[in-house]
Amino acid sequence: MATPIELEVFNKLFASVAEEMGIVLRRSAFSANIKERRDFSCALFDRQGLLLAQAAHIPVHLGAMPLAMAAVHSGRKWSPGDVVILNDPYKGGTHLPDITLIAPVYCGEPHPLFFVAARAHHADVGGIEPGSMPVATDIRQEGVIIPPTRLVRAGSAHHSFLEDFLRRCRSATERQGDLDAQLAALRRGSLRLEELVARHGRERLEEMGAELMAYSQRAMRRCISRIPDGIYEWQDLLDDDGCETEDIPIHLRLTIRDDQVEADFTQSSPQVKGGVNAVRAVTQSALVYVFLCLMDQSYPINHGCFEPLALHTRPGTICDAKFPAPVAAGNVETSQRLVDVLLGALALALPGEIPAASCGSMNNVAIGNSPDSEGPEFTYYETIGGGMGARRDMDGLDGVHTHMTNTLNTPVEAIEHSYPLLIETYRLIPGSGGRGRYRGGRGIRRDYRFLAPARVSLLSERRRHPPTGTRGGEPGRAGENILFRKKKPQRLPGKVNLEVLVGDLLSIRTPGGGGFGRKKKLPIKRKI
Repeated sequence: MATPIELEVFNKLFASVAEEMGIVLRRSAFSANIKERRDFSCALFDRQGLLLAQAAHIPVHLGAMPLAMAAVHSGRKWSPGDVVILNDPYKGGTHLPDITLIAPVYCGEPHPLFFVAARAHHADVGGIEPGSMPVATDIRQEGVIIPPTRLVRAGSAHHSFLEDFLRRCRSATERQGDLDAQLAALRRGSLRLEELVARHGRERLEEMGAELMAYSQRAMRRCISRIPDGIYEWQDLLDDDGCETEDIPIHLRLTIRDDQVEADFTQSSPQVKGGVNAVRAVTQSALVYVFLCLMDQSYPINHGCFEPLALHTRPGTICDAKFPAPVAAGNVETSQRLVDVLLGALALALPGEIPAASCGSMNNVAIGNSPDSEGPEFTYYETIGGGMGARRDMDGLDGVHTHMTNTLNTPVEAIEHSYPLLIETYRLIPGSGGRGRYRGGRGIRRDYRFLAPARVSLLSERRRHPPTGTRGGEPGRAGENILFRKKKPQRLPGKVNLEVLVGDLLSIRTPGGGGFGRKKKLPIKRKI
């Protein structure tokens, strides 16, 4: 059995490969979404397709990527130089803008020893609206669907597939540049793994990979075993689906038994018309993320962590949608509510240890112009942070991305340099965090002034149901989306496709976090 020092050394070696892949991807990318917001993730898999190591990138990407690897790995014949591309949410993807590239690494062996993967959110993959994040009623309206397909075969690019894909996307040059950046990340990961094999040997690396997975599984089981056995139920609501349905329930029955977890989402709402449906991979991501949060950060994250976590869903529901349900918001909005539900159930098991609800929305904004518009074609996408829920001994952080997103807000300078937009307001919202013994974090106000006509898609949550407080803390303030046209305000729904004119101002005001604990009453001073 490996010593703790050996485990730490080899975990750092594997993780550093994924981290370096991410650096190459970010520095090579064309779109602001990848190079500025860092909306991407990189990971390594062993010869069996099991997660070996990952970089500290996007939780909703990384928890789902093993399912994408399984869809690609199963029954496929590989050759050196192959690269497979996919974005199909029903085959291990999350939503269509998240494109995953996977390549085998041979290291001189007759069969792959490892696989490297890079997933990145592209600012457009076609569909009915610029940015490919529309309010839609069919996944085929959201963009191009790519099942597992060879992008590169034995080192030669599949030009006909790539040309067809780019023709169906807006800002094709940017799409090509971002795909090239992902390919560069895979090449860097392959090179570093070949160097590790040359230095330590194939058998040693495979032995340490297996030891690390066993170690992580033991760590996760120890973490679960400290939670009292029992059945804990929690339910929360999505505001709406952007079409016809409001107050969409997500219900969890969480069973803790010894060192194992069963998360049963089968009683959640049937899938709906609008795009808040989540595929099973997204629900899996939320489950993995929440229990990783309970572990000490020093433990390696790999396939071993997942072994004690059993997920139960019912096909055709909001947590396990069936084709052709639209899923764009399922990845970004429903994933956040899944986390809220999981944390709500755990708060029953671990009173006082779980924080209040955070912002609960990624506050998605996608902007682009029509092909017949004057000026160059552009597409832009970003998410906006909000308030973090307060904790048992500390206020929530202000204006941050929480839970299933680990991205950044795009710098104002980068937006105004590249797009016909002005950011007129960018600040925290006073009083938006829920009050309590500890205050929830404050939300963000971000106002966009349009210098050219454009199409806008908004996907946001917690506009009707605010983030909840805990242990007597008050809820955070709900978010708002407001369009000002000729200075007249128009309140917008949480999810909408709209056309804006030159001079219009769009104000996105994100939710604050919930408060923790009852606020202590100050003693009344009496005059003598």
